[in-house]
Amino acid sequence: MKKILLLSVVASTMIMAGGDIAPVEPMVETPVVMETPSTGGLYLGLAYSLVGHDVDNFNDTHNLGMDFDALMFQAGYKVNDYFALEGRYWVGLGDGDASINNWTIHNAFDDSEMDAWGIYLKPMYPVTSAFDIYALLGYANITVDNPNFPNAGIDEDGFSWGVGAAYSVTENIAVFVDYIGFYDDTIRQAGKGLADDFNQDHSADTFNFGVTYQF
Repeated sequence: MKKILLLSVVASTMIMAGGDIAPVEPMVETPVVMETPSTGGLYLGLAYSLVGHDVDNFNDTHNLGMDFDALMFQAGYKVNDYFALEGRYWVGLGDGDASINNWTIHNAFDDSEMDAWGIYLKPMYPVTSAFDIYALLGYANITVDNPNFPNAGIDEDGFSWGVGAAYSVTENIAVFVDYIGFYDDTIRQAGKGLADDFNQDHSADTFNFGVTYQF
């Protein structure tokens, strides 16, 4: 009898208090979407360059080599981790060094000048998160001028290609080294006096060591 009375009291208490108990709603978790940071954007660069210009069959008898120290200015847009568009401009520092048949010539090429520009498609492959290798495929112009030896100069444009590698030191700064071939073709030169016309094989290329900053 006591047990029945106790159960009745408990049941009555629960019924009376039921109006004060708010129903517990299940918690719904909203999924958090993590945004992946963009790997694209504008970048600028500066490099020290070694530019070489070779003339085989210079003056119908000799082989001429000219080397210039140069600065290279770079601007590009990285579309994603695998592709970029890039422009470059080189300007020679000083008169350059020259050699004929591997013999160094002193002062013969004073007042010589060199500049070049190129526009490139840049396919890239990220070997690691910090190390990339890439190719450069585009169109370039190189001008080498010397008032003392007109046959040694060129002002040519055409297909240009290169290969290189870059290493990211920080999220925004990377160092790079690459090779670019500007020009490789045969130019017909007019003979002088009784000399016949002759062909010259001209080639020009550059090694670049630089740094870039991506915005």
